Amino acid sequence: MKPRALAALAVADFAERTRRPSYLVTLAAAIVLGYLTLPPPSSLYVIMNAGGYRGVYNSAYAGTATALAGSLWLMLGGFYVVRGAIARDERTRVGQILAATPLRSAGYLAGKFLSDLMVLVSMAAALAATALVIQLARGESTTVNLVALLTPYALLTLPVLALTAAFAVLLETVPVLRGGIGNIVWFFGCVFAAIAGQGGPLTGLGLVAASMRAAMIAQHQTAGAEFSLGFTKVSHPLSTFTWAGLTPSAGFVITRLVLILAVAGLALVPALWFNRFDTARVSRRARPAAQADPDRPVRDQLDQLVRPVRALTYRPLEPASGSPVFAFGRLLAGEIRILVQGISRWWWLVAAALTAASLAVPADLVKPAGASTALLLSAAWFWPVLIWSRLGTQRRENGVGTLLASYPSAGPQLVAEWAAGWVLAAATGAGPLIKMIVAANEPGLAAWLAGSLFIPSFALLLGIVSRTDRTFQIGYLILWYAAVNQVAAADYMGTVLVHGRPAGPGPLSVAALAGALFAGCLAIRAAQQAAR
Repeated sequence: MKPRALAALAVADFAERTRRPSYLVTLAAAIVLGYLTLPPPSSLYVIMNAGGYRGVYNSAYAGTATALAGSLWLMLGGFYVVRGAIARDERTRVGQILAATPLRSAGYLAGKFLSDLMVLVSMAAALAATALVIQLARGESTTVNLVALLTPYALLTLPVLALTAAFAVLLETVPVLRGGIGNIVWFFGCVFAAIAGQGGPLTGLGLVAASMRAAMIAQHQTAGAEFSLGFTKVSHPLSTFTWAGLTPSAGFVITRLVLILAVAGLALVPALWFNRFDTARVSRRARPAAQADPDRPVRDQLDQLVRPVRALTYRPLEPASGSPVFAFGRLLAGEIRILVQGISRWWWLVAAALTAASLAVPADLVKPAGASTALLLSAAWFWPVLIWSRLGTQRRENGVGTLLASYPSAGPQLVAEWAAGWVLAAATGAGPLIKMIVAANEPGLAAWLAGSLFIPSFALLLGIVSRTDRTFQIGYLILWYAAVNQVAAADYMGTVLVHGRPAGPGPLSVAALAGALFAGCLAIRAAQQAAR
């Protein structure tokens, strides 16, 4: 593929992506991250802690701190922004048009990789500009050194962004990982990379830590052994030292360039199996039918093009006769079937195994008193994350919004959809629930009930607002991971107790939040119904 055509493909795709709301949200989050990374001098929270010290806010320190923090954030949040480009081409039939051109699979994948990288780099550029503004606003150093500011982004952030862009392309071409499973795999991959990155093999944090320690020693300042990158609270403001920036060796620069080239090659590996939306590559079973009528796909597309467009009118159906209770029961049964449709029997076997494991452990381990409960209940309420993510999104994904718009009222259908999610939460969390009932664990029962109300409300609201299952998958994974790691503020399951009471939000607070979220769902759906 010619470089000019490759650049045109990447630029066109980049222009389309940057007009999405998700891009603007992630861009805004990157700007906020820049502000948090360089907090006021008197702040008691930090993002980068050099053993009780921080650098004076000059261009070198501002650029390095935001580049390191941005690498971790864009590796996680940026991935979900750029992910889905190949699936979108397939859904909009742009891929079928490209399949009719001389464009090869390797060229198509290279264009997607470059456009992904351009999107991520644009976010990093906004973060760098934010770092410069905050440096000047803090006033500790008003000397601007663009080389010192941007060098960390080129050496530390760019390789991570290239790796993220490459995996966004790679995971979309593997059938098993194209959907929600790929989102979950990447989330935990980022968690592992963040933990392993404290040593610096991927992010370069080790080189930065060594350089800063050398600067502190030269200034007769002794820092602690810990050098951390992450949002933490400190008991007193950090002391300062002056740091002139990185002085990387030629070997380090070459290593980072090789890493970028290697991950760019990784993005082209799927060309070995990616069919480039070529419908001619059909299976042997479907090939005889295609040979019998080779012009049928063309005729079908022509029929869609010449089909007259009719104005859609929404005429609500008359309410069904009979008992409202039985009518709602049928509606709920239908929503449950819709929610769990297509679920593999292996999924149900794993869910049954989790329930059996919860029933098999001693009763004291399921009391909400520590990590044991978090392991049992959190495992049970992690497994259905991909199913809960369907709440609020299926009518759009399956193209039945027009049909459901004829329903007399938005309320009963929405309640039934929420109730289906609650039934799933109750079913998968039945094991810990039974043990709590046997042990007469009233605090645990209250926390379980509140958590089971919160999950479907959270999923339904995110699904209605974003109209995609990806938002809940990301948001719930972050919340779930924080709860498992004993972050009290995120403990929606009530697993962290102090003196018998929840250390985080109490059951009443969680239940009230669930009610508020569901009320928001009703308001949004009513507004959508009225707008029709």
